[in-house]
Amino acid sequence: MAPEATPSPSVIAPFCAHIQSKKAYFLGRPPNTERELLDASQSCWCRRTMQALGPDGEVVDPADCRAGRACYQSVL
Repeated sequence: MAPEATPSPSVIAPFCAHIQSKKAYFLGRPPNTERELLDASQSCWCRRTMQALGPDGEVVDPADCRAGRACYQSVL
């Protein structure tokens, strides 16, 4: 199995600044891939609501918590 390429530090995180997971606490920077964000539990939450639902009432998920969602905020 080939080692996974490490994202360049210049890559802007594609996820909302408010998405959080247990694994992300240990990363020390915004996650750039779903693999960096999710652990085996596949659980994440919104730091604005502190729930598995975002401020828009939709489920928090790395595939959805991106630019274009009404409550999305960039990490920049």
